[in-house]
Amino acid sequence: MTDRYQGKPFLRLLDSYVLAATGCMHADAEKALKDMEPQMRKAYGLEGDWKSIVEQRMNFRPGMTLAIREVWNKGAIKFMKANGGTPPDPREFTRHFVDTHFPH
Repeated sequence: MTDRYQGKPFLRLLDSYVLAATGCMHADAEKALKDMEPQMRKAYGLEGDWKSIVEQRMNFRPGMTLAIREVWNKGAIKFMKANGGTPPDPREFTRHFVDTHFPH
């Protein structure tokens, strides 16, 4: 199995952005990203917090987080209905969403 992020450090940030938008990111992961913001600013030559850096780099319009959350919420309801109430995996949703909407 290959490492999804090998040679693609920004992909990890993009995945984190989508996962955070679902509301399913663990607080420790969020803190780790917050702690890395100075390095991200330097690496990408952009200002702001880590989410803002992703938004700037991807040229996201305002409201992208809300749009992702809406897709997650609506999809989760359909998924649970089709799977006997079992909730969807937010990490699998993240991978699928990013791979579908932002091919890398």
